Amino acid sequence: MAYLFTSESVSEGHPDKVADQISDALIDNFLAFDTDSKVACETLVTTGQVVLAGEVKSNTYLDVQKIARDTINKIGYTKGEYMFDGNSCGVLSAIHEQSDDINRGVDRASKEQQGAGDQGMMFGYATNETENFMPLALDLSHRILIELAELRRENKDITYLRPDSKSQVTIEYSDDNIPQRIDAIVVSTQHDDFGDDETMLAKIRKDIVEILIPRVVAKLPEQIQVLFNNDIKYHINPTGKFVIGGPHGDTGLTGRKIIVDTYGGKGAHGGGAFSGKDPSKVDRSAAYATRHIAKNLVAAGVADEVLVQVSYAIGVVEPMGIFIDTYGTCSFNMTDGEIAEKVSEIFDMRPFAIEERLKLRSPMYSETAAYGHMGRKNETVSKTFKQPNGEIAKLDVELFTWEKLDYVDKVKEAFGL
Repeated sequence: MAYLFTSESVSEGHPDKVADQISDALIDNFLAFDTDSKVACETLVTTGQVVLAGEVKSNTYLDVQKIARDTINKIGYTKGEYMFDGNSCGVLSAIHEQSDDINRGVDRASKEQQGAGDQGMMFGYATNETENFMPLALDLSHRILIELAELRRENKDITYLRPDSKSQVTIEYSDDNIPQRIDAIVVSTQHDDFGDDETMLAKIRKDIVEILIPRVVAKLPEQIQVLFNNDIKYHINPTGKFVIGGPHGDTGLTGRKIIVDTYGGKGAHGGGAFSGKDPSKVDRSAAYATRHIAKNLVAAGVADEVLVQVSYAIGVVEPMGIFIDTYGTCSFNMTDGEIAEKVSEIFDMRPFAIEERLKLRSPMYSETAAYGHMGRKNETVSKTFKQPNGEIAKLDVELFTWEKLDYVDKVKEAFGL
């Protein structure tokens, strides 16, 4: 019997994502001037106010207020009528030095013996139902909001958009887990107040269905385009008016969108957020490493769908163990336990080895803080950072290194594929 599966995404202007982006902008600036920085930074945003809190051990000094304001302005909160804008909001910093009790378990005389920054379990997932090995419902949800943000910045075809928005996509699957059609799409977008409620809602619905969705579909592979049809149920701003939004409409906190950040409810999640954490925190680095493993396993043909779990104890170098679930889709006669044993031989999962393999000590994190940490494009970009004393760092930074298929040949060789 066919079944439905749903995933959601939120835009860069969503209050929780504003908080994530500020926290990750701080991470990038610390790492740009001191690659050994240890940072755990939380952000709270609300009406006209930003609060920064956390622990830092670093040899550099930052103007955290300016970084927060620049991030907010870049997102698009630049007008006083939003009741939250980068130029006028208050910014309170309560960042202090990292606890020695935590640091002693991480720093070692030999970097190779660096302990895990915390205990916990982390999950990575991949499926062959999309070209980027991501669950389709989440991938489409992200694409809708990325395109909506493009329309907002172009300010031509749709001129009333504000930064805060959410999307949700429901897909019908067959019994053998193959996507059959798009059943429903939900889009809620903040907007200017440009008329009576009925007129605004009619205009927004028309523009989303007739302008946004065709632009999204046009950029999709042909096999995904055919899933769109005239029977899709659209819920556009289903509550009606959505003028009050962003941090004025809802308080935002770092780390509250962990399912949006990962796999949209597919696979599993260990519970740890990513943004605001340097890569010594395995909540972040090991989640990237397990995605790297899962993606390379699926790309190599080990299975159609793979979940990878790794777990750690704080201060301990080696992981507690690696778990693999192929959901019965393994392409040859090998148990998931046997696959896990081979994976542990191929991939070094010590915290420092992960940092080195995925180049995680570079300022790559601002780009991860909206529209998902997984399934993104691996590319190298140029970045410029400036300290309060005028020192400038110009760096070429490789993004989303965990999305590389650089272990496919090693996996094929290990499994005889």
